[in-house]
Amino acid sequence: MPFKKLHPEIQEKLAQFEITTPTAFQTKSIPVIKSGANVYCIGPKDSGKTTTLILTTLQKLKYRAIGNAPRAVVLVENKEIAMELYDTFLAYTKNNSLRVYVGYEELHNDVQKSEIAMGVDILISTPKSMNKLFLTNGVSVADLKIFSIDDSEFLTQKSSYAAIMSITQSIPKCQYVLYSEKMHPMLKRFESHFMEYSKVVKS
Repeated sequence: MPFKKLHPEIQEKLAQFEITTPTAFQTKSIPVIKSGANVYCIGPKDSGKTTTLILTTLQKLKYRAIGNAPRAVVLVENKEIAMELYDTFLAYTKNNSLRVYVGYEELHNDVQKSEIAMGVDILISTPKSMNKLFLTNGVSVADLKIFSIDDSEFLTQKSSYAAIMSITQSIPKCQYVLYSEKMHPMLKRFESHFMEYSKVVKS
């Protein structure tokens, strides 16, 4: 039971949400992600991928705020998805010290830089916005532990593909987890770059 090996406060939060039994996808993927490996998590819609992303991110950060620089980055396709994920993260971090921040193209880069500098644990962003932050030294990656990409099919688009390649070149070392419904050949290509020695979990 992968939930029983999560941080006790995360287990309490799951109990509050009446989430008691992991999906088949979560049973397979959570232990592999917890091992620290780079992982391709392949599962159909509604298999529990986004919840897995949230739980493993909180677990990696030991469910508490430390320092000022982001220790987790989550990349999503657009502002709408970023805001939805932000709201879900807030539900899981309510009454907790963890600081979640969301950035997107429509929010000026300088505003994001100054707000991130005030202290962030989890940074949610879109490819273009994240790349701009990295290129302008708007975010420190010194403490980054985990980089997750939700519904990563969007990385097959030319501009997003270029952005992720640029972003990952700026990161010295961290764990990468890609969530997708199918293993697209272009996603597989990342094995030669930042997804080296990766494992594949399918449900």
